[in-house]
Amino acid sequence: MKPALDSLDFGPRLDIWANSLTGAHAPLPFENQDNLLLIDAHGRALMLRDQRALLQQLPDWPAGHVRLAVLDGLGGHGRGREAAEAVAAALLSMPACASVGELSTRLDALHTGLQHHFDPTGDATKRPGTTLTLLELRPGKAPLLYHVGDSRLYEVTEAQVTPLTVDHVPATAFALGGLLDEAEWWQQVHGEHRSQISQAFILGNALLNPGALSDPLLELSAVNLPPFLYHLGDRRAFELRSDALYLLATDGFWACAEPYDWVARWPELLCDGAPSARAAIGALFNEIAQRAPDDLHIDNITAIALRLRPFHAAQAVT
Repeated sequence: MKPALDSLDFGPRLDIWANSLTGAHAPLPFENQDNLLLIDAHGRALMLRDQRALLQQLPDWPAGHVRLAVLDGLGGHGRGREAAEAVAAALLSMPACASVGELSTRLDALHTGLQHHFDPTGDATKRPGTTLTLLELRPGKAPLLYHVGDSRLYEVTEAQVTPLTVDHVPATAFALGGLLDEAEWWQQVHGEHRSQISQAFILGNALLNPGALSDPLLELSAVNLPPFLYHLGDRRAFELRSDALYLLATDGFWACAEPYDWVARWPELLCDGAPSARAAIGALFNEIAQRAPDDLHIDNITAIALRLRPFHAAQAVT
């Protein structure tokens, strides 16, 4: 993927790098059902097709606008890979979005359209699905977030690592119903590894009724989230900190017995000496390959790192 990434240019202020692998110590053959999408400031785009990097030039892409996304396919027997690949491909033709409302409208319509494509008979039990954690980076404005599933956006500084998304998993469904408090929710979501998911793109949602799969996606926001999660709505604008590195990642990175202890190593690993996004991705993938946490499950791993260049460095790039 390195040569393809080298051809992308995200502008003078954005430092971005990525990688996607079948997994740490994965046996062969082992399918990569993850995907990723990067559209640079000039409309050059990269995604995975048939598990290989594909570059494409988009027509009429607005200068300076950037789109990033990670996807983790669900479904088995290749269907998860197909679902993630279909969403990534569709995101290539989705126009750049200027607001949370526009982004939500377009992605909800895409969810419905692909749901009909993969499920023409209406048998929800046979649908594949995919997580989708997406950033729309508008020039001169705050980035927009759209999130479905249990991939995550993290903010990592030298002092701490902070999740900026809420996993769509049974523990969150219980928290929506008032059955878990903050400590219990945090332990189940960030202190343990559980493989169940309660909402995915294309698949639909079972957040409000675990016994039935509903077709539409359920946006989590201050309207329905418990107070301790109000600030982590699925669809929102947020500010990038100049001293932080942002990581969009699939759950293969924390699929282990004690994920919180492993993730707590990231500030030193990713931010020591304020490395570039490329160095941070290299350090993360090298660490999980050589010093993986105990009981790490074999799963695909995909991550995009994003940081703001200091103004003096950005001026040097131009």
